[in-house]
Amino acid sequence: MFGRGVEVKTPEQIEAMRAAGSVVARTLQVVGDAVAPGVSTAELDALAHDTIRAEGATSNFLGYGAESGVPGFPGVICTSVNDEVVHGIPGRRILREGDVISIDCGAIVAGWHGDAAVTVPVGEVPDEVRELLRVTEDALWSGIAAALPGAHVGDISQAVQDHVRSQGAWGIVEGYTGHGIGTAMHMPPDVPNVVGRRRGPRLVPGMALAIEPMLTLGSPATRVLADAWTVVTADGSCSAHFEHSIAVTDGEPVVLTALD
Repeated sequence: MFGRGVEVKTPEQIEAMRAAGSVVARTLQVVGDAVAPGVSTAELDALAHDTIRAEGATSNFLGYGAESGVPGFPGVICTSVNDEVVHGIPGRRILREGDVISIDCGAIVAGWHGDAAVTVPVGEVPDEVRELLRVTEDALWSGIAAALPGAHVGDISQAVQDHVRSQGAWGIVEGYTGHGIGTAMHMPPDVPNVVGRRRGPRLVPGMALAIEPMLTLGSPATRVLADAWTVVTADGSCSAHFEHSIAVTDGEPVVLTALD
């Protein structure tokens, strides 16, 4: 451990995390390719379940949270559609032309966790929505590029925020952040998408982080639905969410949840 509960891995442990990350990457590819008008979010969840199981992995989403007194999450992926920012529950909802869906997925292999997300258009979407997706994904890569040894977590936040602000008046969701990852899915430190008063922990080789900007077309304010999970934009505006798990190294960061 490093600092306040921050887990630092050996190079061998980081390499072991690639296995979980690869399962997540392949699952997101399979599920993303299946997104189309007429498909239900439950069908996407079933496909993710089968893919994770076929890879010899287990889901770290299914049942998550039950130990804290809230209903355990009922899916192996989060399926957040349009104004749903994160934690959307798979179910009967049928995707329609012009929707966007954020697919958040996690997996465990040999005790190590992976976590990543993509937002996928359903058929043709308005130009402003396609631009929202582009800016959000580019903000993720800006944050990843800042995850260098000797920097601080706040430098990742700064990179995400600076990129978003350079692209226009997008809403940056502040109440939900990235996080450390390793022997658990959610670990210290938090990785905010906006700059705070503190720089956060210093980055050292062996730290693994999930970086995940969430942007909206309107206000960044959110609320949680009665299901105790689904987070939606307060003004009903469309949102986007992209995420990768990465490792800090002696040089450039390594993306653990990328297919390449």
